[in-house]
Amino acid sequence: MANGVEEMDRESVVNGSTMFSDEEVREISGFKRGGDDYVEVTCGCTSHRYGDAVGTLRVFTSGDLEISCECTPGCEEDKLTPAAFEKHSGRETSRKWKNNVWVIVDGEKVPLSKTALLKYYNRALSNGSTRSQAGRVCHRDEFLRCTQCNKHRRFRLRTTEECRTYHDAFINTNWKCSDMPYDKITCDDDEERASRRVYRGCVRSPTCRGCTSCVCFGCGNCRFSDCGCQTCIDFTRNVKA
Repeated sequence: MANGVEEMDRESVVNGSTMFSDEEVREISGFKRGGDDYVEVTCGCTSHRYGDAVGTLRVFTSGDLEISCECTPGCEEDKLTPAAFEKHSGRETSRKWKNNVWVIVDGEKVPLSKTALLKYYNRALSNGSTRSQAGRVCHRDEFLRCTQCNKHRRFRLRTTEECRTYHDAFINTNWKCSDMPYDKITCDDDEERASRRVYRGCVRSPTCRGCTSCVCFGCGNCRFSDCGCQTCIDFTRNVKA
């Protein structure tokens, strides 16, 4: 029993500065002990057709893995799962992200599976506390039309705050560009190209038209108990029931 308590105590104090020993991350390029509950490292995925796509991998103490893509200066793909990053990079043999996503170790590309960077991910899987990174349910990006300029504007739904921003805008029948809380968008800004709007952040296919992996019919991130719309009221009642 004492050993179990000691193990829990050790896990409870793990943070970004203590997640990995110096030996485990020695010679890994771009490794940073930055956040309270995560570390960052430069990563990439290679397509025989398009070459290397580079990004920044965040490894969280919870076991979650997120990649911010930097394949081109204008790429806006953020908080991708490794599987989604693998697909986004154009990798021909996808669905093997543990072997296809790499980091640079001593100047060489080394698959994630051959590093210590997956130990928290593997631990979370063994404890049943996280879903598959390839099939994790998420929310696709959504679009709304401005009632003044009639242009489509993108809403990213990666966090609860982003979901709430979209939800409040969706139920606002007079929503306009200037109501966007964070992005400084005006009706004078160009509309996103139609060819770009087809990419909506699905974890399985960048151009997905809607599948069980990216279409959510209600969850704690996109339904709100303090909202008075009928959709949120019905969801809250069903959860309590």
